[in-house]
Amino acid sequence: MEIVCVIVGGALGSTTRYYLGKRFASRHKHLPVGTFVINVSGAFLLGIVTGFDISSLLYGLFAEGFLGAYTTFSTFMFEDFVLLQNNRILSAVIYVLATLVLSFLAFYLGFILVSTFYPSVTY
Repeated sequence: MEIVCVIVGGALGSTTRYYLGKRFASRHKHLPVGTFVINVSGAFLLGIVTGFDISSLLYGLFAEGFLGAYTTFSTFMFEDFVLLQNNRILSAVIYVLATLVLSFLAFYLGFILVSTFYPSVTY
């Protein structure tokens, strides 16, 4: 049953990423804003999910399935590579650093929000 949860979550996560990625790409043609927003928001949501003591089925559905398919490290690397190929070195460096730092902070914020509003959740 766990694998079914991961499959369903993955299908929903990849579909959501596809839709949001297309929406952002149509508005921001020169910067990978879509992948940036998707990865940072995914880290935030993973922080929230991780903060709760949920069953392995729900964790498989939301964290491993949905968020695993929603966020995308490979597209992040590809887009950074394209920036480098186009001699946009500063943009590439800022993109990597901003994604990593803000994703970490977003995860931490999501986790802290859960522990603040649900103090029974332990670290």
